[in-house]
Amino acid sequence: MPSRHVSCVRSLYHSILLLHRVLPPDLKSLGDQYVKDEFRRHKTVSSAEAKRFLQEWEAYAAMLRQQANESRHKSYEKAHFGTALPAEKVNDFRDEQIGHLHELMQEATKPCRQFSITESTKPEF
Repeated sequence: MPSRHVSCVRSLYHSILLLHRVLPPDLKSLGDQYVKDEFRRHKTVSSAEAKRFLQEWEAYAAMLRQQANESRHKSYEKAHFGTALPAEKVNDFRDEQIGHLHELMQEATKPCRQFSITESTKPEF
């Protein structure tokens, strides 16, 4: 049974990283790092906490998959990713988790993000 659990966790982890490819480059980088850190932090949690952790990340993956599909069909509009976090979910978080979310929010909403990636259509010589 543990190997099945590990396989499910790895599959979800890789699926999320693949889904992040639809995000703008700076958000992809930020999201990838957050996912890596969170999955690493939760390696040794209780089985009840692991179950809830996986449920939340599966819901995130499903939401991102849906938003990615919608953005492909609405190429004329700017893509919108993410959703508001309901207060009842925030109330269930530990102080440490709220701190991590606060750090993520600050980084994601910086006016001058850490990463400045531009795409060039023509090579410059």
